[in-house]
Amino acid sequence: MAVTIKKVSDRRDLKRFIRFNYELYKNNPYSVPDLYDDMLRTLDKKKNAAFEFCEADYFLAYKDGRLVGRVAAIINHRANQTWNKKEVRFGWIDFTDDAEVSEALIRTVEQWGKERGMTQIQGPLGFTDMDAEGMLIEGFDQLGTMATIYNYPYYPAHMERLGFRKDADWVEFKIYIPDAIPDKHRRISELVQRKYNLQVKKYTSGKAIARDYGQAIFRLINEAFAPLYGYSALSQRQIDQYVKMYLPILDLRMVTLVTDADGQLIAVGISMPSLSRALQKAHGRLLPFGWYHLLKALYFKRRSHVLDLLLVAVKPEYQNKGVNALLFSDLIPVYQQLGFEYAESNVELELNGKVQAQWDYFKTEQHKRRRAFIKEIE
Repeated sequence: MAVTIKKVSDRRDLKRFIRFNYELYKNNPYSVPDLYDDMLRTLDKKKNAAFEFCEADYFLAYKDGRLVGRVAAIINHRANQTWNKKEVRFGWIDFTDDAEVSEALIRTVEQWGKERGMTQIQGPLGFTDMDAEGMLIEGFDQLGTMATIYNYPYYPAHMERLGFRKDADWVEFKIYIPDAIPDKHRRISELVQRKYNLQVKKYTSGKAIARDYGQAIFRLINEAFAPLYGYSALSQRQIDQYVKMYLPILDLRMVTLVTDADGQLIAVGISMPSLSRALQKAHGRLLPFGWYHLLKALYFKRRSHVLDLLLVAVKPEYQNKGVNALLFSDLIPVYQQLGFEYAESNVELELNGKVQAQWDYFKTEQHKRRRAFIKEIE
């Protein structure tokens, strides 16, 4: 039977689109399901602020009457303008190990992009860098994270068969928490703090950090991430959404701000306990009992021994000056106190030496690699 592609046209289809990933990976020990309600908000064109500058459609693939694949076709107009490209993105792609299915999904995105004047197709990418990106090509036997994509080993083989080539790679590290702050690391942090008259700021109230620095954190992200692959600046509405969604749920012991003498934010480090096992137990649902597993992972003493480094951002003029050392000199004692064994770096661009240099004083293991693919639209 031929593969049939159906455009998602109502909420029932959108729910099928989200649930397909859960079904395809329900017995996989390494895949970490997204929270269902978060996915509904992300893909909702009325609720996600990214649709101020993005357009998208979602597609389902059927074969023999059975759902066998899904894909999102996305154009980020702001990114295309920033990088002078005409690229359509494929995202949230999943499929059974069937060449007809993967080809039908990719051809659908190509045609959708071509009709809108696009000349290249790339992915997997989301609407912005705040979404998970990159197809796993190494580390299939490693537990995924809340912020990344897990996929079966057959996925990249399908992409290569379809004529895609490498556009960019990200690497991921396990960074083992040391018994003590490395001496050189400590000296650098003390030196840079005195030299630039920097202050470390900590908060105990989510409302207070959102009030004082919520906007500044995401403006700093826009500055620090601007040169990175495919980045498009967050809009004011996106910033408002992220301040409201994420800052209130963080354990602020694991959030460190660095300011200059005038109180201006110049660096931020945000981390949290890994939610991977909790999300697996919750099966992507908060109700009826998923909330318990997530709260246990976030706040109870018997939390995960794994830490997720969600975000490190440093103002461009302070990069390569040791400010990262100042962040981690504050955070390492917290990690030790809370009993973490190692941190997941999450994605770092393969060629981003500035980011990877910050791990020079730690024991690390590069355990995953993921790729964005690209090709010309025929």
